[in-house]
Amino acid sequence: MKARVAWKEGMSFLGESGSGHAVLMDGPPEAGGQNLGPRPMEMLLLGTGGCAAFDVVLILKKGRQDIHGCEVEIEAERAPGEPRVFTRIHFHFVLRGKQLGSEQVERAIRLSAEKYCSASIMLGKTAKLTHDFEIVEAGETSQTQ
Repeated sequence: MKARVAWKEGMSFLGESGSGHAVLMDGPPEAGGQNLGPRPMEMLLLGTGGCAAFDVVLILKKGRQDIHGCEVEIEAERAPGEPRVFTRIHFHFVLRGKQLGSEQVERAIRLSAEKYCSASIMLGKTAKLTHDFEIVEAGETSQTQ
């Protein structure tokens, strides 16, 4: 896997993935940025959420669950001093589908967190990771777990 990051101007950087996609990252104005894109540490959280969601959806599909949607809301805390590593990350999954089984959803999240999601497993070396979920049935309210 390869990637390239090039400084553009101010505190903006263009990241290019080996698969040919690009994303602009920028710093906050107080650090010389123009707020033109997500911060690099935000990108790390976004990538981790994408990795976890990918795993959960794939596991549920393989388990023949009728999943229609998956969102992950992520909240993180960072160390107060340098290096400002993540110290706590909470993943809240919101899954939509027809008759999704809470046991199957819990299993999919656990498998992602413990076995498949390389990003969250790496971040788990410095941060305490927690997970919860809710299932939304079409036309009904959510069930938080």
